[in-house]
Amino acid sequence: MKIIGVVGLGNMGRGMALSLQRGGFTVLGFDPSSAAGAALAQAGIGLRASVAELAREADALVLSLPTSQVVEAVVNGANGIAANGREGLVVIDTSTADPQSTRALAVTLREKGIALIDAPVSGGPKGALNGALTMVLGGSAEDVARIEPVLAAMSAKRVHIGDVGAGHVTKLINNLMCAAHLVVAGEAMRLAKAAGVAPEQVLEGLNAGSGRSGITQTNYPTWILNDAFDSGFTMKLMRKDVRLAMALAEQTGTLATGPLSAEVGRLWAASAATVGDDEDFNRIVQFIEPGRA
Repeated sequence: MKIIGVVGLGNMGRGMALSLQRGGFTVLGFDPSSAAGAALAQAGIGLRASVAELAREADALVLSLPTSQVVEAVVNGANGIAANGREGLVVIDTSTADPQSTRALAVTLREKGIALIDAPVSGGPKGALNGALTMVLGGSAEDVARIEPVLAAMSAKRVHIGDVGAGHVTKLINNLMCAAHLVVAGEAMRLAKAAGVAPEQVLEGLNAGSGRSGITQTNYPTWILNDAFDSGFTMKLMRKDVRLAMALAEQTGTLATGPLSAEVGRLWAASAATVGDDEDFNRIVQFIEPGRA
């Protein structure tokens, strides 16, 4: 593994490309937006004009893309990975995506001698830039071991969950829980304020007890209490992830026995009426459904 291609040079892909470069790899990149690659070109990342070119040159391809539909197009298109990748190539999909789609793509690529690892990430743009992401992995133990140096250059922690698709299942569950924690924390802070106690002090108490979560420990002090709301992850992306989690629950027959999850899904969908897609995902803590105020 010497030459690594990165498809998608947005906030996350840009950081991962630079982390891979620091890790000693030759890094190539592609993004349909020329502006996305301009700064990376100055940093020594070799830009290519298509996914096809990357697939022919790289030993591994890292995908940092917004939806399963985009991943499918990148894999199955005429200029895509399946038609142009050479045997032995490993595709590392860091997107948060539909596990069913991921498993179908893995079958398509396997027929071409190409391996697929689903490796969705947590840690945001800062973690991507610093090589400090957390990854949950789906794929064979052999394939995961083969790309360990590549993964290590991008992440501080990696957990191999199981076969292809297991990483995306885990990531959807993680983001569903994150979405739920944000909703509950927002309600809790409104309760604290109404009861005459400063949210900052309540959070200090919560974080010393069993009610703490990643939201109270990280999101509130970093992006919410200071009104920064600049995590780099949007409402649109989180709504997409929550929809995927709801679809997975429906597919598996667990939605009917998960009323709290269903309500979280409903609230995130309802928030679209007043909280725009481009807003930071932490804005959900301010959402009060019309008619309830």
